[in-house]
Amino acid sequence: MASLSRADVEHVALLARLGLTDAELALLEGQLNHILDQYQVLSRLDTDTIPPTAQVIELENILRDDAPRASLTPGEALAGAPERAGDYFVVPVVVEGAD
Repeated sequence: MASLSRADVEHVALLARLGLTDAELALLEGQLNHILDQYQVLSRLDTDTIPPTAQVIELENILRDDAPRASLTPGEALAGAPERAGDYFVVPVVVEGAD
């Protein structure tokens, strides 16, 4: 597998609209070539007996069951509010001209 030249890295940076310094370009060139070298090592492995997969780890549902339950009372919901008016939060105005 061919390695990337400095010009290749500069071209990719240009396409990605990245303004990189000379030091960053040199660092990125080395890192990208290292990644390509690792893919070359992996390409030598025999994967004929390994079935194709869409996920590399098993997926499992980590969410709880959606079961109905009692909600908070207004007093519980507003217990930590810095300011309230009855059963409502008082917040600063965020829309200009809406005094």
